[in-house]
Amino acid sequence: MRAPEESAGSAAASPEPGPPADPAVYEPPAGRLRNRSHASSAVRETSHSLLRIAMLFMRVGPALMLVVLVIVLKFLSVKFLTSQNIGNVLSQTAIIALLAVGMLLVILTRGIDLSVGSTIALASVVGAMAFHHVHSGFLIILIMLGVGLAVGLANGLVYVYGKIPHPFIVTLAALSIVRGLALWLTKGQPQEGMPAIVQDIGGGRIGWLPKSAFVVAGVALLAAFVCTRVVWGRWVYAVGGNPEAARRTGIPVRGVLVSVYAISGLCAGVAALVSAGRLNAGTPTSGDLAELDAIAAVVIGGASFLGGRGNVGNAIIGALMIGVIRNGMNLLNINAYLQPIVIGVVILLAVELDVVRGQIENKFRTLEAARG
Repeated sequence: MRAPEESAGSAAASPEPGPPADPAVYEPPAGRLRNRSHASSAVRETSHSLLRIAMLFMRVGPALMLVVLVIVLKFLSVKFLTSQNIGNVLSQTAIIALLAVGMLLVILTRGIDLSVGSTIALASVVGAMAFHHVHSGFLIILIMLGVGLAVGLANGLVYVYGKIPHPFIVTLAALSIVRGLALWLTKGQPQEGMPAIVQDIGGGRIGWLPKSAFVVAGVALLAAFVCTRVVWGRWVYAVGGNPEAARRTGIPVRGVLVSVYAISGLCAGVAALVSAGRLNAGTPTSGDLAELDAIAAVVIGGASFLGGRGNVGNAIIGALMIGVIRNGMNLLNINAYLQPIVIGVVILLAVELDVVRGQIENKFRTLEAARG
C-alpha cells in the first residue's frame, strides 16, 4: 500500500522544465515577442519618415526641376540670366501662363478645354475689327474679354446641359468652330490696329520687366486666392475629387462645371489682349496649338487628369519651364524642330512623376491607418 505514496512523492519531487544551462542564450518567449514588436515599430517609423520626405520632394518637384534647368542653362549660356533675356522669357510665357490658369481649373474637375487657342484668335480679331469703329480702349478690352467669356460659357453649357459624355468632344468641336469664325470674319487676313492701352498691356515694359508679366501675376494671385480662400474653390476640388460625393453633399456640381469653362474662356480673352497688344493686330491664326502648351504646363506642374489635385503656383511654374526650355534652346542654337521633342519628354517625365507620387501617397495613407 506504500507504492501509490511513493509514486505521488516521486511525481511531486520531479523537477519542472527550466531554462537551459547557459542563461546568456535563453530568452523567454514574451521577451522575443517584445523585441520583434519594437523592431517592426522602428521599421514602420523609418518607412513613414522616408515616405514623408519623398512626398515633400514630389510637392516641390516642379519648382526644383525649374531651378535645376535654370542653373544648367546659366552655365551653358552667359546670356541666359541677363535681365533682358529674363524679360524675354517672361514675355514669351505670358500667354501660356494665362491659359494655364484657366486650364488648371478645368483639369481640376476632370475636364479639358481644347478651344482656348482658337478663342485667342477670335477675341483678337473681333477686338481689332471693333477698333475700326470704336476708339475706346476700355470698350475694346471689354469686347475681347466678353468674346472669351462667351466661348467658355457656351462650352460649359453645352457640355453640362447637353449631357455630352466628355468635354473633349465639346471643346474639340469649339476649337474648329471658333477658329473657322475667326477666319471667316477676316477672310484669313490680319486686322491691324489696337488701342494704345492694349498695346501697352501686350508690349509695354517697365525697365526690363514686361507689363504682361504683371497681368499674369495678377490673374494667378486672384485664381490662387479664389481656389484656397473662397468656398467656390473648395467646391472645384471636391467636384474633381469625387463628383458623386460632391453632389450628395449639396454642392452645385453643374454650376461649378459651367463656371470653370467660363473662366477658362475668360483667361483666353486676357491672353488675347496680350497677343493682340504685342502684335498691334488681331490675326485669325494666333493662338495656334496654344491649348497644347497650356495643357503641358498644367501637367508639368503636377496636376492630375483624374481631378482634384493641382495648384496655380505649379501651373505657372510649368509654363515657365516651357518658356525656359524654348529660350535656352534658341540661345544654344539648337534646331527648332527638336523643341517639341524635348517638351514631349518633359511631359512624360512629369506624368510619370505624378504616377509615382500617387503610389507614395497610397503607401503613406496605409501606414497612417496602421499607426492609428
